[in-house]
Amino acid sequence: MTPLSSVQRSPLGHSMKPRQLTMMGLGSAIGAGLFLGSGAGIQAAGPAVLISYLVAGTLIILVMWALGEMAAANPTSGAFSVYAERAMGPTAGATIGWLWWLQLVVVIAAEALGAAGLIASLWPALPVWALSLVFMIIFTAINLTGVRNFGEFEFWFAILKIVAIVGFLLVGAALLLGLLPDVESPGFANLTTDFAPSGMAGIATALFVVIFAFGGTEIVAVAAAETESPERSVGRAIRTVVWRILLFYIGSVFVIAAVLPATSDALASPFAGVLDAARIPGASTAITIVAAVALLSALNANLYGASRMAFSLAQRGEAPRILSRVSRAGVPRIAVGISVAFGFVATVLELLFPERILPALFQLVGSTCLVVWGSALVSQLILRRRADRDGTELPLRMHAFPFLTLAGLAILAAIFAVGFSAEASRIQLISTLVLIAAIALFCWLGARAAARGRSGEAPTEQPG
Repeated sequence: MTPLSSVQRSPLGHSMKPRQLTMMGLGSAIGAGLFLGSGAGIQAAGPAVLISYLVAGTLIILVMWALGEMAAANPTSGAFSVYAERAMGPTAGATIGWLWWLQLVVVIAAEALGAAGLIASLWPALPVWALSLVFMIIFTAINLTGVRNFGEFEFWFAILKIVAIVGFLLVGAALLLGLLPDVESPGFANLTTDFAPSGMAGIATALFVVIFAFGGTEIVAVAAAETESPERSVGRAIRTVVWRILLFYIGSVFVIAAVLPATSDALASPFAGVLDAARIPGASTAITIVAAVALLSALNANLYGASRMAFSLAQRGEAPRILSRVSRAGVPRIAVGISVAFGFVATVLELLFPERILPALFQLVGSTCLVVWGSALVSQLILRRRADRDGTELPLRMHAFPFLTLAGLAILAAIFAVGFSAEASRIQLISTLVLIAAIALFCWLGARAAARGRSGEAPTEQPG
């Protein structure tokens, strides 16, 4: 890996605090996947969705450790795209960068529509498309103001989500243990009566819903480039983010699966369904508002990540140079604009085709996360061996190398094998592989055209 001293300082801002970096990791991951996707996962697999969460959770821990090692040594806004380029070549790096950017662009639109749908469920007079439009405008403006304001905004957003989830877990535990007055406990019968109603196929289908939920955690590596003392901040942020996400996700899904049967209509809004079962006045309305805030927080963080990836690709010649321009505040404003454009398009589509756009968007991402995570593990395997061979000192080292990295790749291979065994996930995997091939071909052809252009330039005439 390249030593820290040789990394070129980015023209982006460098005022993000370590606490903001940690909360951004939480903010990007605790969003639509938890508050909306958890119900879909239980419907697909029943209580066996917990297996999907444990498998995906183990994988994301290993991926984040690998990313942490590389990000501490080379903090860059291109993160895993840059690491893939250094490990496997420019085409691999550009392909991963564009794939992740496309994934986030879709997720941004989904989170705006999801938050709008939740608010509209409380106040039906407000149309989903109009609320989504308002959200897109507000968060575009926030991302244009500078990383310090953005980081502080995300910090308090994440705090609200954490408090709400902790409160939900406490209420859920009290409900299951029969500690709530005048409320009959459902016990744990839902977990044991029909643990895996759809068998392995249901677990496989739910696995991709769960992977979508964990997607976005890797944004910590992207944000490291704009953080004070990244070599220290990244390790702390990754350790904190990983265990909190696992606690919040697995704890929340356990409560939901225990309280609500897999056939329950309440799984459309699972957190509100559990609180309705607990008969706490106003609690379901409150958690619906918090869920909407959570989605907007994730939108905020993902827009940041998408714009920084576009900026990095432009800096490396893999995207139009105009995307690398930054404002006086160190914000790549044009990159922000192009990253948010699809969100506005999705708002118009929601106006034309109500209630049909959000489900379609959820189907577009999931397996793309697996490819990005796999590239991170392969890159770390190559770069760590290169660093050890060259005697390069690393500020943060992944333990039990290379065994844990290889374990992550083995889990990834098993997920792909299981995914191809189920028709729904097989279609998604094949579509993702076709998309990757198209992006790789486009990047390779673009690189060849640029190389021919440089070689064909007429030599500068020397004065004679």
